[in-house]
Amino acid sequence: MHDERVRRTVAGTNLGNNRDSTRQHNLSTVLGLVHSMAGVSRAQLTRATGLNRSTIGALVGELVHLGLVVESDLDQAQQHGRPSIMIEPSPGALALSVNPDIDVVSVALVALGGHIVNPVRFHTVRAPSVAEVVNIVKAIYTGMRTSLPARHRIMGVGLAIPGLVDPVDGTVIEAPHLGWRDQRLAALLSEALKLPVTAANDAVAGARAQATFGAGRDVRDLVYLYGGASGIGGGVISGGRLIRGATGFAGQLGHTHVRSGGTACTCGSYGCLEAEVTREELIAAVGLPAGERENLEEAVLEKLQDESASQELRDIIDRQVALLAIGLKSVVNLLNPSLIVLGGFLRILVRAAPDALGEALRTPGTRGPRESVAIELAPLGEDSILVGAAELAFEPLIRDPAGFLRPQDDDADARVPSA
Repeated sequence: MHDERVRRTVAGTNLGNNRDSTRQHNLSTVLGLVHSMAGVSRAQLTRATGLNRSTIGALVGELVHLGLVVESDLDQAQQHGRPSIMIEPSPGALALSVNPDIDVVSVALVALGGHIVNPVRFHTVRAPSVAEVVNIVKAIYTGMRTSLPARHRIMGVGLAIPGLVDPVDGTVIEAPHLGWRDQRLAALLSEALKLPVTAANDAVAGARAQATFGAGRDVRDLVYLYGGASGIGGGVISGGRLIRGATGFAGQLGHTHVRSGGTACTCGSYGCLEAEVTREELIAAVGLPAGERENLEEAVLEKLQDESASQELRDIIDRQVALLAIGLKSVVNLLNPSLIVLGGFLRILVRAAPDALGEALRTPGTRGPRESVAIELAPLGEDSILVGAAELAFEPLIRDPAGFLRPQDDDADARVPSA
């Protein structure tokens, strides 16, 4: 299965004709495989890429020299021939992930391979301003940087925003729940941290993480829907590629219409999915204090198990499940995915009513795109968003490892950005 996954990951790549472009492409392919698989053997790299063993050895050697991969124990699972050396992502190659929301600013270091290191959640009493986010992140980053082991380096910053982001320069066009409009957060963070910053919508970042490391790892057509404090966002993978749209704003699935004459939405319409299915309604129903909102899922499920649970909470769950099903029907009919991954507070609706959503999606006696779609839950918490934000920062590194880390002088330590 592991070999087949490696082959699928590398399928469709084309070696360049120019010698330099071929080397760049081969380095990118090998690093991309090691990153997405969180480690592969030399033998698997040889089989997947079609390159000979000496070429793979040279490429791996260069990536080791760049500090991006490490060679570890032999692959004991290999059934034939001599065991092959394992190649794993270097724990010293890091990205800084940032995800601001209306009541918390989440920051974490993420290593190549998608491993989250020392995440920090800085709670706020209200939606933070852009300047406050910059100050919070700078303070957290300063503490992280001083405690990094020697030769650990931060390659860049991935910024996941609950709103519309300009794909060209990372400007936050609009994050209505945060009260932001036309804010240059990416540029301000880059200036404050002295690191390159890449920004995207938070749910789109989450979709990238699910496609690379999560439930959608082996799935070419999936929809990721994330419910957070700022509403519901989505990301779509079709044919193995993230759908971006003409101007980079595809995936605004929270604005799918689910109820005629419904609640006013921040987009100016009425009855949108994110206006009708909200985290705040669940929080109010269980009476969860502001400082304990991370425990919402546990609190809702615990209260539902109590026979004295209020009918109001049960009614809210039933209504939100029904409205989510309406939205998902539209998504499935339009996109025909094989998998829907639900994250954030949307997990609660599936766990509280395990069969209701699946049954609502399917129409008995008919065949079509809803017939075989599967529903899975993203891991609890904001891990997918943070890992996806790191993917934004790692993308230019993986595309051209040697070029990204081109030395400024003869000192090998100068090959990576300063921590």
